Amino acid sequence: MDFHAAIDLNKSLLARMIAGLFALLGGGAGPARISIELHRRIVRVLRPAESAVRRLVVLLVTIKGLKAPPPRPQSQSRSVPPGSDRTGRGKKRQSFSLFDPWQRFYRQRPAKKAPPSLPRIISLTEEGLRKLKESLNAPAPADKTIKDISPINLLRRLEAVIGALEDLPHQARRLVRALARRQNVPKLKFRTPLRPGRAPGNRQKPRLEIDHVLRECDWLARNALPPAPDTS
Repeated sequence: MDFHAAIDLNKSLLARMIAGLFALLGGGAGPARISIELHRRIVRVLRPAESAVRRLVVLLVTIKGLKAPPPRPQSQSRSVPPGSDRTGRGKKRQSFSLFDPWQRFYRQRPAKKAPPSLPRIISLTEEGLRKLKESLNAPAPADKTIKDISPINLLRRLEAVIGALEDLPHQARRLVRALARRQNVPKLKFRTPLRPGRAPGNRQKPRLEIDHVLRECDWLARNALPPAPDTS
């Protein structure tokens, strides 16, 4: 199978989808607040897109057989001033996350019973009528529902995905260095970038185009990986 052609095809599809999400936010110069509905629509595509890009990076590392370079001596290590990136422009840039977030299992808590809007009137006594009149004349509680949200976090994630798609070989070199560092941490249970089970954002029943792209990228990455050693 031509893995390089598969990478180029899925890369172009993901770049088009991310550009569409970026346009929904006004290309970075949009409003300071967006509706929660728009935020959810973008996350619905962005989260599986991040997983798909992560799998393209893993696939590139596997087919090229990249190895981590030897550690640089301490005297030759270069320090980067805080708040600046390696491009020298002095602008802080968010790095693309190369590892899947591990799935957390939460214990479902029982729903809290909402307090009654009106007091319970057992008998129409003078005290009960007074409480009923006070509750009817009381001002309505303020609506605490979040109606809009800041798009800054979404913009940073979109920029990180765009930067990763523009330079997949650089992300592949980052990954092999990160994997080499993780091998020296004995307490880590999982050292692979892909978590077991379904990928983050993967839906059992695909509904959007990104769902099909993620499934293909996940299949490519997992089939290109060497089989795990038998520890039985």
